[in-house]
Amino acid sequence: MRPEIDRRAAEARFHAVFAHLGAVTAYARRRSSKDADAIAAEAMTIAWRRLADVPRDDPRPWLYATARNLLYEEARRRARAAGSIRESEPLCPAPELDELDPQLRTALRSLSPLDREALFLVAWEDLTPAQAARALGINAAAFRVRLLRARGRLRTRLDEDADDCAPVAVPQLDVERT
Repeated sequence: MRPEIDRRAAEARFHAVFAHLGAVTAYARRRSSKDADAIAAEAMTIAWRRLADVPRDDPRPWLYATARNLLYEEARRRARAAGSIRESEPLCPAPELDELDPQLRTALRSLSPLDREALFLVAWEDLTPAQAARALGINAAAFRVRLLRARGRLRTRLDEDADDCAPVAVPQLDVERT
């Protein structure tokens, strides 16, 4: 009887993880995946196989980290197919920024991929800095510093362009949330 209980517990646990499928799909889509549904499905497959590794309190950071790794692989496959693998290949495909205000889009594109990812994990994925740190595999204090600096760089870019464009509202990225 014990294996049946374990199986039911694993299925219930995975059901709680699988509830985040839409969030993982949106994560991949916002990062310009060519097949966001496939990325999310593969992330869920990996979660099922490694269910013991998925945190019980909030699986989203773990799922986002897994999806990010799959996105890296997707970008490498595309680059290999195009014959354009470079040492400077970005860590992740560029996020979909076309729907943003042009001034904000330009400012975001001027940031490093790591700065953008820090901002997006908090603003788009609605993670706390502690959760975002787990998604990136770094400690919370290091992430808070990265987020603070990224916000400062974004503000500087927006301020530099303020004379050329109309003011743009930047979403508040609360670094104090835990």
